[in-house]
Amino acid sequence: MATVDIRDVRKTYPGSDLETIKGISCSVADGEFIVMVGPSGCGKSTLLRMVAGLERISSGEVAIDAQVVNNMEPKDRDIAMVFQNYALYPHMTVYKNMAYGLKIAGLDRQKIDERVKSAAKILQLDELLERRPRQLSGGQRQRVAMGRAIVREPRVFLFDEPLSNLDAKLRVQMRVEIKKLQRQIGTTSLYVTHDQVEAMTMADRIIVMNGGIAEQIGAPLEVYESPASQFVAGFIGSPAMNFLPADVEQDGQHVVFGGGHRVASDSAVGQGGRKVTAGVRPEHLHLATDAEADRKIPIRVELTEALGADTLVHGVLPSSGDMLLARLPGVARMNAGETVDLAVQHGAMHLFDADTGQSLTAASA
Repeated sequence: MATVDIRDVRKTYPGSDLETIKGISCSVADGEFIVMVGPSGCGKSTLLRMVAGLERISSGEVAIDAQVVNNMEPKDRDIAMVFQNYALYPHMTVYKNMAYGLKIAGLDRQKIDERVKSAAKILQLDELLERRPRQLSGGQRQRVAMGRAIVREPRVFLFDEPLSNLDAKLRVQMRVEIKKLQRQIGTTSLYVTHDQVEAMTMADRIIVMNGGIAEQIGAPLEVYESPASQFVAGFIGSPAMNFLPADVEQDGQHVVFGGGHRVASDSAVGQGGRKVTAGVRPEHLHLATDAEADRKIPIRVELTEALGADTLVHGVLPSSGDMLLARLPGVARMNAGETVDLAVQHGAMHLFDADTGQSLTAASA
C-alpha cells in the first residue's frame, strides 16, 4: 500500500498552448479510495495516465510513497491499471491471463499458482480458471481484469472507467464488488468515471473535474451538501439540481424569482440587491403547507413520472417560464395543467454568483 501525492500537475501537449490539466493538487492517503469524476473531456483520464506514467507530466510532481516518479517508467512504479476494455488475451484461459504478468516478472511457478488461486477465490472465479474470455460474461471478464491486477500485489490500483461497457444492472453489482474488494485488500486506489452515482457510492473522497481543473475535492456527502460551484452542484446529484435566476433582497435573507416570488434563503449572502443563481435539489422540494408562506414557489405542472417510491413532477413557474423539477413521495398525485405550491426545505437553497458560478452560500457559512 502507498500514499500518492499530486502536486500542481499540469499537462500541455506538444505543439499546443492549451493546458489540458491546469494545476491539480491532491494527497491520497494510504488505503484511500479516490474517485475522479467529471464530463467527457475534463481531463480525468489524462490525470490518471500521468499517475500511471502513460502520459508525460508537463510540470508539477507525482509522488508515490514520497518518491517522485515523474521520470520513472510505468513498470517501475509498482501500480496496476484496470481499463474499460478489459484487455484480456483471447487465446489464454482465465488462469493464464491472471498469471501472465507474474510469469513475465520471473516469479516461480508455485508463487504464481498461490497468488492466482488466492485472487480467484476473492473474486469468485474459482470455477472459471480454465475458461477463455469468449466463454465469460462482461462482469466475469471485468473480474478477471481485476484479478490480473490483484495478483501483482501493487502499491496502487488505477481504474479507468472499468464499468462503462457493462449494462446498468451489472454496473450496480460490480461497483459494490469493487468497493468491497478494495476495503478487503486495502490498496490505495484512484478510479475514473463520468458516472456521478458511481462516484457518490464508491469514493472515500471525490475529485470533481471540469475543463482540466479540480472544482472541488471532498467526501461525497460534503460535495453533495456544500457544492463549491454551480458546476459541481449541477453535476453531483440525481436528478440534477434546479437552477433559477434570482435577485437577492437588500436584507440578504430573501431571494426574488421571476414574477416576484419571494422566498427565504436561510443564509445571508451580503451585498443585498445582487443577481444570483438559486439552486434547489428536486428532493428538497415538497408540497407547501399554510405555515410555509415564505418558502412557497408556485408551479404549473407539465408532466409527472410515477416511479413507485417517488414521483417526479416537472413544472414551470407560470410568470417566468423557468423550469422546476420536484421529487415527491410516490403517493403524490396531480394532473398536467394543475397549479401547485411547492416549498423549499429549510436550509436547502444554494446561491451562486451569477457571473462566476462560485457558491455564495458556502462562502457565507
